[in-house]
Amino acid sequence: MDVLIVDGYNIIGAWPELEALRDKDLATARDLLIEKMAEYQAYSGEQVIIVFDAHYVRGIEKKQSTHKIEVVFTKENETADERIEKLVQERKHIRNQVYVATSDYTEQRTIFAQGALRKSARELLVEMNNIEKEIQQEVKLNNERQYNVKIPITQEVLDVFEKWRRGKKD
Repeated sequence: MDVLIVDGYNIIGAWPELEALRDKDLATARDLLIEKMAEYQAYSGEQVIIVFDAHYVRGIEKKQSTHKIEVVFTKENETADERIEKLVQERKHIRNQVYVATSDYTEQRTIFAQGALRKSARELLVEMNNIEKEIQQEVKLNNERQYNVKIPITQEVLDVFEKWRRGKKD
């Protein structure tokens, strides 16, 4: 199984849409990243873990599962890089390939040494944009698909059924 560990604030600072949002409302930027990574997880099937530094959210360490992804806020004196390194060690297994999404060069070198691979913020953004385009194409094709019914029905009858379905009485 592939595991993607995302350096949350690093990605927010590197993606133009999230960076602009971060300057106005950091919580909304975090939520949007979580939504995008949930979409990524649903499409790719990879396990996704997002790690956020505690210095932006004071308090004790917190983990939550949202949309089949794990979101981790580090302990107050623990950096996201430290937690990511621990997660790489925990998840590294012969059956797992661990990727870390960050553009932090020092962190990339550290995770390489631990046997994980990296995805830069730009690479992840390109991959995410491609996934969104593919989903849009699949939805469009699904909407255009004509279903063959076993009982032939005229277009006039279909129009009446559609009016009923929409609650129109005429």
